[in-house]
Amino acid sequence: MDSRDHIRLFSREMSDGSIPEIISLALLIAGPHRCDSYSSAGAHLFSYCAMTEGFTECDLTCSSPATSVETLNAVTCLKIDPEQPIFSVLTGGMKEHQQEQEEADIASGIFSVESEVCAEHDSELDWFCATEQKLICSRCANAGPCREHSVAPLTRRVGVVRNQLVDVCEKIQLQALGIEKFIQQTLTAKEQKLQASASRAREQVLAQVAAAREALEEEEQRLLEQVQREEERVEQCLLTQRAHWNHALTSLSQTRSRLVHTLTHAGDAQLVTGIQEIAERVEEAEGVGKPCDTDQLNLNPACIDSKLLRGLWATALLLGPNAYGSPLLKFDERTVSPLLSLSEDLRTLTFLQKKPRQSLPYDPARFDSWPNALGSLSMSSGTHSWIVDVGKSGAFKIGVCYSSLERKGSGNEARLGYNSKSWVLSRYDGDYSYCHAGKKVPLQVVTRPQRIGLLLDWLSQTLLFYEPDSGTVLYSVTQPFNAPLLPAFALTDRSITILH
Repeated sequence: MDSRDHIRLFSREMSDGSIPEIISLALLIAGPHRCDSYSSAGAHLFSYCAMTEGFTECDLTCSSPATSVETLNAVTCLKIDPEQPIFSVLTGGMKEHQQEQEEADIASGIFSVESEVCAEHDSELDWFCATEQKLICSRCANAGPCREHSVAPLTRRVGVVRNQLVDVCEKIQLQALGIEKFIQQTLTAKEQKLQASASRAREQVLAQVAAAREALEEEEQRLLEQVQREEERVEQCLLTQRAHWNHALTSLSQTRSRLVHTLTHAGDAQLVTGIQEIAERVEEAEGVGKPCDTDQLNLNPACIDSKLLRGLWATALLLGPNAYGSPLLKFDERTVSPLLSLSEDLRTLTFLQKKPRQSLPYDPARFDSWPNALGSLSMSSGTHSWIVDVGKSGAFKIGVCYSSLERKGSGNEARLGYNSKSWVLSRYDGDYSYCHAGKKVPLQVVTRPQRIGLLLDWLSQTLLFYEPDSGTVLYSVTQPFNAPLLPAFALTDRSITILH
C-alpha cells in the first residue's frame, strides 16, 4: 500500500472530525526517505483541504532523514488538542519538542545542535541502537561500541515504529468507537431501565405500606371495639355486683336490727317461744354469703391479643439495632452448677459428661443438683432480647426465672420449668416444648434451629421465643410478672453460647 492508498484510507475518517490525527498519520506514512511520498501526500491533503472550509493552503517539503526522525519523535510525544488548529499544533508543538530533544542530545554527547552526526566518527546517524535506545552511525554499529548490541538501519526502525503507530491508532479508534457505543447504547438503555425499575420499586413500596396500613387500621378498629365491649361487660358486672351486695347489706342490716330489738325488748317467755323466728332470721343472714373477687370483674387481657400486631411489634424489635441484646449479658459464674463448665469469657456453657464433676466452693447462689445456670442481667423494666447458639446441643432449656428460684436440692422447686417461678423453652430427645409450673406445651418446629432468641417486654408482660434466622415466632406468652427476672439456662448435652 503506497502513500496515496494510506491517504484514501484515512480520508474516510474525515467525516467524524478526526482531521488533526489524519494529517499527522499522513506525514508519518509518507516516510522520510522518499520526497515524492511527501509530495504525493501533500497533493492529496491539499486537494482535500481545498474542499474543506476553514483550512489554509500550505506546502509540504522534503527534509533530511535525520530531520524526519526528529519529526517522528515529535509527533509521537505530541499531545494534540482536538479543538486546536492542526497547523498551529504541528508547528508550535514540534518546535517545543525539537528544543527539548536538542537539549537532551547535547547532554548525551552524541551530536551537537549544529549537525546531527556521530560525535565519535563524524558520520551520519542513520542507524538505531535498540539496546541503548539512541541513534548511531554505521561505524558504531559495525565496529564501534554498539557492535554487540541490537542495532538496525534507521529506515527499518522508522518503518517498524510507523507500523506500530498505525496499529496503536487503529486500536485507539476501535476503543473510542466501543466507548461511544457503550455510552450511546448501553448507558442510555441502563438509564431508561433504571427509571422504569425505580418507578416500579416506588409503586411496590407504596402498595405494601398501603396494604400494611389498611390491615393495621382494620386491626386497630377491631381491637378497640373489642376493648370497648370488654369494658362494658366488666362495668355491667360491677353494677350487678354492686346492686346485689348493696341489697344484701341492707337485708343484713335489717335482720341485725330485728335481732337486736328482740334481744333487748323481748321478755324471757317471749324470747324462749320466739326461738323459731330467731333461727329463721339467722338462716336468712347466712344465706347472703360472702363476697369474693373473680376474674369476671377484671378486663380480660386477651381482648387485645392480635397475631398481626404482635408479629409486627416483634419484627420491629427483632430487626432493630438491639436484636442481639445487651453485650453485658453473660453467665453468672456464681450460679453455674458443678455439672457444667464455664468459658473464660463467661459466654459458653459446656456439659461435663464424665465424673468427677467440678469441685466448686459453696455459694448460696449456685445450683448444686440440676445442671442450671443464670444470666447476669436483672430485668424489671423496658424491653430486653438475647440470642443463644444451641446448634451443638441436643438437650437444653432457655428462658427466664425469678431471682428467688430455689438453688439447692433435686426437687422441682429448683428444676427449670417445673415450678411457678420459671418459664423456659425446652429441647429433649428431639422434641421442643414450652414449660411452666410443670405443664408442657408441645411446639411444632419444622427445622431444627441453630439459634434461639428471647424477647422480654416488661410493659406488655410478654415473653417471646423466636428463631432469628427466619424470624419465626416459636412461642409467646403473656404473664403478669411481679418480680425481677433473670435469664435462665439448663444443659445436659454439649454446649450453648450467648451471642453478642
